[in-house]
Amino acid sequence: MKQKLLLAFLSSSLLLLQACSTQKKLSKLKDNILLTDSAMTTAHIGISIYDPATGKYLYNYQADKYFVPASNTKIPTCYLGMKYLGDSLTGLLYGVPEETRFKSIIAIRPTGDPTFLHTDFKKQPVFDFLWQQFKQRSKTPATFYNDGSNVERWGNGWSWNDYQSYYMAERNTFPIFGNVATVQILTTGNREVTDTLRPYTSPVKLFETGNRWLNRMVNNTIDPPAEWTIDSIPKISLKRDISSNKFNTGASFSSFATTEIPFVTNYTNTTTAILEDTLHIPFQYYLEKSTDSQKFDLLYKPFTSRASVTIKQWYPIHSQPTDSMLQRMMYRSDNFYAEQTLLMASFALLDKMDHRKMIDTILKTDFKDLPQKPAWADGSGLSRYNLFTPQDFVHILQKMKSEFGMERIKGIFPTGGKGTLSSYYNDAPEPYLFAKTGTLSGVVALSGFIYTKSGKELIFSVLVNNHQTSAVHVRRTVESFLKEIRNKY
Repeated sequence: MKQKLLLAFLSSSLLLLQACSTQKKLSKLKDNILLTDSAMTTAHIGISIYDPATGKYLYNYQADKYFVPASNTKIPTCYLGMKYLGDSLTGLLYGVPEETRFKSIIAIRPTGDPTFLHTDFKKQPVFDFLWQQFKQRSKTPATFYNDGSNVERWGNGWSWNDYQSYYMAERNTFPIFGNVATVQILTTGNREVTDTLRPYTSPVKLFETGNRWLNRMVNNTIDPPAEWTIDSIPKISLKRDISSNKFNTGASFSSFATTEIPFVTNYTNTTTAILEDTLHIPFQYYLEKSTDSQKFDLLYKPFTSRASVTIKQWYPIHSQPTDSMLQRMMYRSDNFYAEQTLLMASFALLDKMDHRKMIDTILKTDFKDLPQKPAWADGSGLSRYNLFTPQDFVHILQKMKSEFGMERIKGIFPTGGKGTLSSYYNDAPEPYLFAKTGTLSGVVALSGFIYTKSGKELIFSVLVNNHQTSAVHVRRTVESFLKEIRNKY
């Protein structure tokens, strides 16, 4: 009996010594690489490294402290997409009224799908469905938007003055074209300005181009000399009014040929107008929810009369494979995809799009065991109101691994030499790091999985706040730290 107790004591002591030794080595690495860097000494740094094989942390440094995570916020958002959106995105729901006199009407219920007519996806099953139903079968569309969803176009804590930047496309229940107008100067004809949005609320001249969903927007007449080539075409400066889809070209030429500017997403003036123009049909009716779960008010334009209709069943039309959208979201840190993923997950779980209620629900269910309860404001990480700890991200990543498996994660997360990691961690023939980056002014974050040369799989999170050097410098310093961990463990 005494021998068994002695062996148990020696074994536990050995494990404790090994753990202490590992912590000392990692602490020394952190001191030598991160804290001795003069540009990093005044920054706030949090580190957590976890070994899923043993279920133990190898190292924690301020890992229970809160940091602004920037686009590492897309990690919990990605978890929601992987868990609640199924294999294929539900592009929309449609239903047919029970009443005989309204059988020619198809009601459309949006689901928040960000891929509708997005240039990332050449195949558009939702558009093909609408085209077939409304053009070939002469059905009459009705739109259903008033379902109790709570979608604000911008998130709390977003920098409102970035509203013209492509990365701050507005959120809404029925996105189209990624909610951005892609504007360019054509090199044919008279080098006219074209865009993907037909801004009905803007006093600009409009001309058809022949493409079924591409329209030309001309504000100031542009008629450059014939000898211009694609490389020498001056580019216009373009601005959008903050509260409307009024685009104005600058008086002088600057230097961009193609740009993406978010447009204002409101249904009566933008989305519906674009759908009418795209499908070449008028939306003659609108559908609103009534008190009965299966009853709806059918409003006739211009809303002077209405009728009650019953829709007992909603049928899904699927658009794109879920992981193909999530991969793009994670590879290029796409804010629009992330925000819409949060809304789509809310719709799938709560039957309405309400990001606040969804976050509150998830923190009480899926994420109830997080080491520290985060302040979670949006799906993308644009908001500085987001506050997570390094241990939170390690916990979520471990949860993703256990629920979805590493093969699926490897197909979604960027790896060295790809996506936002295209210039980093590309020094080996086989990928050894799968992680999500995060960047805001003064913020650099990286959380994910790393495989060491000895064959260990580790989960890590390194969050840096309040640095006053370049983001590239911080990323390179963190890269040096993680490469040393890979080499030595």
